[in-house]
Amino acid sequence: MKDCVTPVFEPVSLERQDEYLERFARCPQKASDYSFINIWGWAEEYGLQWHFGDSHVWLRQTRPHVVHWAPVGPWNDVDWTRCPVIGCCGAFTRVPEALAVLWQQALGPRVELAEARGHWDYLYSVPELTALSGNRFHKKKNLLNQFVRNYDHNYHTMTPDCVEAALQMQLDWFRWRDAESQELLGAENNAIRRVLQSWDSLRGVFGGVIEVEGQRAAYTVAEHLCERTVVIHFEKAHTRYKGIYQAINQMFLEHEAGGYELVNREQDLGDPGLRKAKESYNPVDYLKKFEVTVRPAG
Repeated sequence: MKDCVTPVFEPVSLERQDEYLERFARCPQKASDYSFINIWGWAEEYGLQWHFGDSHVWLRQTRPHVVHWAPVGPWNDVDWTRCPVIGCCGAFTRVPEALAVLWQQALGPRVELAEARGHWDYLYSVPELTALSGNRFHKKKNLLNQFVRNYDHNYHTMTPDCVEAALQMQLDWFRWRDAESQELLGAENNAIRRVLQSWDSLRGVFGGVIEVEGQRAAYTVAEHLCERTVVIHFEKAHTRYKGIYQAINQMFLEHEAGGYELVNREQDLGDPGLRKAKESYNPVDYLKKFEVTVRPAG
């Protein structure tokens, strides 16, 4: 690895999207955090920056404080004991398990790991969440059936001409929340806006929309993560329609994700309510992540 000892960082940009995706494709383990659409959407909130070395992209967030993310590229092709960057970065967050293990094996006592449970990605079976069969999914299937039975609705793929309507729906959804929720959800609202406004420029983005009585009532924004996995970044719905979240979840997977084995529904960020909701869909696995401290050699 010939990356410079002191990386020179610049803001994440659309112009280098293809270069980034080429490096990301070579990652042995693809976490939702490192998809381009995720880092683009959250770039302003976290002050995300990157540095393109000879073999990897180095990422860091600058808000609320500076901390590095895992490097993006072919981890297995690196002699980490000779990497000139890793030691000077010091602390890393959101490090996927496969890389954390590699670093621990290569660098031994220089590496300290701490589980970052709130950042674990939840992985689900696409066939299971499409069929919703059996007792484990009885409540979800029942709510889906109630929605289908009670509302005049239709599902369709999200296309560029749907984006403006989705932006308006997102604005309405955000305003509908109480003042406390608005403060908590403001950052996510900005990330959604960035992604929707850049829709035509983003690679691998797709989604779905449900209309009820001709009005946009729910939408999903997703991304191709790898050959086996689709990641769902945003999923919003008007809760006045009972069962609509179960409907957009199931209908999107049925219509758009049939070619995938797994759906990554991202993290719970340590929120108890969100964790309970994600566990209720019966994940088949987790993509674990760690906080990593690497002490300089010598």
